[in-house]
Amino acid sequence: MRKLAAVFALMASPALATGLQIEVEGEANGTITVDLLDDVAPKHVEQIAALAGEGQYDGVVFHRVIDGFMAQTGDVEFGKLGGDMSAAGRGGSSRPDLPAEFSDIPFDRGVVGMARSQNPNSANSQFFIMFDAGHFLNGQYTVVGKVTGGMDVVDQIKLGKGQNGAVVGQPDVMKKVTVTK
Repeated sequence: MRKLAAVFALMASPALATGLQIEVEGEANGTITVDLLDDVAPKHVEQIAALAGEGQYDGVVFHRVIDGFMAQTGDVEFGKLGGDMSAAGRGGSSRPDLPAEFSDIPFDRGVVGMARSQNPNSANSQFFIMFDAGHFLNGQYTVVGKVTGGMDVVDQIKLGKGQNGAVVGQPDVMKKVTVTK
């Protein structure tokens, strides 16, 4: 009886997302496709997919972009284009922070990881895309996906020139983020 209940519960749960399609505008223009790693970081993937499905990532800027390192985005609270973005990078979503889901997947070029504060269990909505390998992050940040198309678009994202990679002036923006199955 319990096994049957578990099967029905699994069938009733929403289908796991397998990816994101991110339309970028600004200095970079084009589409980035990301395969999400449901099996590696299921809670993080579920949260990202839910936020994307609700349209919360639409209009969110790349607020921190460091040449040769990574491009960070996803602050749905303070990172919307057109608003007061002075606090971009400090916010999250109305959803709870997530416990770390560390893996042995290395932070290589094109890997997507979850941004967090000093607390390993503080990831919420922000994520970053690696321009190059950053193995010093391995085992300390949750890997959620891998870019499978549009790395040329990632490479063109406007670089930050401010403190800690803050983008000065008009940042590039995720115009539309769609969940793909």
